Amino acid sequence: MTAPTAATAATAALARADTAETLALGPDSMRLLLDADATGGAMSAHRTSLTDGALGASPHRHTISSEAFYVVDGSLDVLVGEDLLTITTGDLAVVPPGIVHAFAASPGRDAEVFVFVTPGVKRFHFFREVSRVVSGVGDRGGLLEMQAEIDTFSVDIPTWRTPK
Repeated sequence: MTAPTAATAATAALARADTAETLALGPDSMRLLLDADATGGAMSAHRTSLTDGALGASPHRHTISSEAFYVVDGSLDVLVGEDLLTITTGDLAVVPPGIVHAFAASPGRDAEVFVFVTPGVKRFHFFREVSRVVSGVGDRGGLLEMQAEIDTFSVDIPTWRTPK
């Protein structure tokens, strides 16, 4: 039996590094910290490790949530509407609801980034399915079916980079 990822008290939610679930995404990874149900819907949070230029998320938008990106180390390219921002170690970018965005490690660079969504939307089950798709055992069509449930809607932007 594994320890829970998060413990919730009346005033706090806590994610412990040594018990947080880690998902493999090819050579990249995602550490699931707190999902919305652990924070009373206040937020969800995960830490993503991306290798040289790797795609974090294709263009999408949220109708109710803002998404924040804090770069722990490295360099991250964030598409925000029609603008491309490059944020580096110590930088924070927040994308409000309704704005199309995407992110990837900058070409030639790795990135360690905390991603926060507020208000929180329960979506760790989506990330688990993404990991299954990346490993070749999941159903990509199932990801599209989850869009409304997780307040994440794909947007086709041909000029955004393709996954490496």
